[in-house]
Amino acid sequence: MARNAEKAMTTLARWRAAQLADERTDERRPFLATSCHDVKKAEKWRRQVISEISRKVAQIQNAGLGEYRIRDLNDEINKLLREKSHWEDRIKELGGPDYAKVGPKMLDAEGREVPGNRSYKYFGAAKDLPGVRELFELEPPRRARKTRGELMKHIDPDYYGYLDEDDGVLLPLEAQAELVARKKEIEAWKALEEKAVSQETRESPISL
Repeated sequence: MARNAEKAMTTLARWRAAQLADERTDERRPFLATSCHDVKKAEKWRRQVISEISRKVAQIQNAGLGEYRIRDLNDEINKLLREKSHWEDRIKELGGPDYAKVGPKMLDAEGREVPGNRSYKYFGAAKDLPGVRELFELEPPRRARKTRGELMKHIDPDYYGYLDEDDGVLLPLEAQAELVARKKEIEAWKALEEKAVSQETRESPISL
């Protein structure tokens, strides 16, 4: 039995040594996505970032980690999300797929979209931290935008003013305003005519 245990330990040690050797020879992920010029490698680093995000999201589900560790984990996840976005932008620049369009939405364990704004999200136990839950409870519910069909549903001839004359009020008011405007125009025309005649009389020579 002791001999078998020693063999197992030796095998395990060899496997672990080989694994460490692979890790040492493995290429390290670039600090800046723009320094990568190979779309396949960019895809590889994006998958690596997603793997790290998944691992940390699984860890942050444990509310027993304590407030400070949960906050740190949430910060680390958001940092990785920004890095993932940088790699996706780089992949698009190198001619790869546009993950911003084809990628799925970020959902929590209940299938709901992860709360937060575009620049910062809250995961797992971080949603129940002091101040975080109140932050989202104060947010007013978003009003659903009406479609073009719903807006057109309530538009009728009255909306464009086609039926304004049918109320029996507008036509008499328009007629009265028209009479007043016409009277002013006639009086102005007569005044101009009288002024022209008077000027012509003054300018014409007196015949004896």
